[in-house]
Amino acid sequence: MRRRWAFVVGLAVAFPLVAVPSTGAAPTGVDALKVDLDDVLADPRLGGAQAGVVVRDPATDEVLYSRQATDRATPASNAKLFTAAAALEALGPDYRFRTQVLSNAAQQGPTLLGDLHLRGTGDPTMLAADYDRLAARIAEQGVREVRGRLLADDTWFDDVPLGTGWAWDDEPYYYSAPVSALSAAPDTDFDAGSAIVRVTPTAPGQAPEVALDPGTEALSIDNRATTTTEGEPDLAITRDHHSGRVVVTGTVLAGAEPVAEWVAVPDATAYATDVFARALAAHGITVTGTGEAAAPQDARELAARESMPLRELLVPFLKLSNNGHAEVLVKAMGRERTGEGSWAAGTGVLAEELRGLGVDADALRLVDGSGLSRMDGVTPDQLALLLDNASQRPWAQTFYDALPVAGAPDRVVGGTLRSRMAGTAAADNVHAKTGSLTGVTSLSGYVTAADGRRLVFSVVFNDFLSDTPQDLEDAIAVRLAEHNGAADQPRGRPRVPQPRTAPDDPRTPRDESALECAWTKSC
Repeated sequence: MRRRWAFVVGLAVAFPLVAVPSTGAAPTGVDALKVDLDDVLADPRLGGAQAGVVVRDPATDEVLYSRQATDRATPASNAKLFTAAAALEALGPDYRFRTQVLSNAAQQGPTLLGDLHLRGTGDPTMLAADYDRLAARIAEQGVREVRGRLLADDTWFDDVPLGTGWAWDDEPYYYSAPVSALSAAPDTDFDAGSAIVRVTPTAPGQAPEVALDPGTEALSIDNRATTTTEGEPDLAITRDHHSGRVVVTGTVLAGAEPVAEWVAVPDATAYATDVFARALAAHGITVTGTGEAAAPQDARELAARESMPLRELLVPFLKLSNNGHAEVLVKAMGRERTGEGSWAAGTGVLAEELRGLGVDADALRLVDGSGLSRMDGVTPDQLALLLDNASQRPWAQTFYDALPVAGAPDRVVGGTLRSRMAGTAAADNVHAKTGSLTGVTSLSGYVTAADGRRLVFSVVFNDFLSDTPQDLEDAIAVRLAEHNGAADQPRGRPRVPQPRTAPDDPRTPRDESALECAWTKSC
């Protein structure tokens, strides 16, 4: 594999590759590009902020633009680029998670004389329908009674549910759901460890109907809301910290469409166990209770389900910026390589794989896989270097195709970029990963320039006090799409349509409305 190492970028910073001519002639080529990118970054919203930008040409190893390239910054979800590439290396594109139903109990007619074990390896794609199919397989074997308990085996991972440095006030939200070897997802976004709270208006003056999808006793509902015909609806759905109690307050208009809210379930293992126990009951199979215990070594497999391969999981992971997928991949890497399914073991493997990809892992700090932690610190030059070297790996096309595509309206194509850069040279061109936290926005990926060259770029903004300057990221990406090699001339800052941002939403962290779609479920 042809690798580009960090010192190449460092030299580019210390000794600029091209100096702007002092002859008074209009700049052309890379100089013209530099003039325009400098103009974008002169925006007053970046005053006092950190604005790191790197642009590379993989074909020549040339650094076309570099600013604050080696300054560490909070990456937000751009950290997922490191996780995805490392997982493709460590686990392989065909890696699958396996969920099993096991028992070492004898069966007498319709009765299983002992415990039933549900064992998981972290599959984030398990839906209620998948647990139902497992239960159906048990019923097909003639089992109608389990004279023992349904015991959950989540020992494939450790018992630490939340990542280092995750914000305490994010804990009830679906994007900060606990990580477990056993879990359930409510829909095909596969936000494992979360459930949907659905609120349906009833008659005026009456409480609305509130239901959980999937149905589970891992959450409880405290319904204080009212259906009304007057005023503006002000429904609020909140989950108590460190509790499974969901409180529904405010009003909802009679005749309105049901309201859906995604919330994290505090005990992911108990959630999965409950969903499976309900599936068993639906198939006429009774158990004496539920609990948690490791499956015996001599337990035989009664039913199993394998997830989609990693190459397919990358699509919801990267396009929808799924935090949970990143974290199970980190723990899975640790388990597969070291026998320990923890963040510590997984991030160690992550660093090892990044070194193999030519990245200077010692210049980074990654304590989780999603970028949800404020303790993460990366540099734009290493992000660009990763993208450059990843393009040389056998799985490069899989990686490229899984990235969000600018301006592509289909949600599973455009992902978190579906409403950005439409109608520009970057539309259906830029494949890049977004990132958003309060005071943080990032965009790193690939763009095909007007002269046909595919460039890699990384933009990481930190510590701005304004509304999120995503339009500046977009302006950089569009200008790169317009770049015409040696014939290029200054064009000024590109005119980029403003993205359609999500409305204020209780799921939006810290009351921001211009975050990537993954935070709000609204795109």
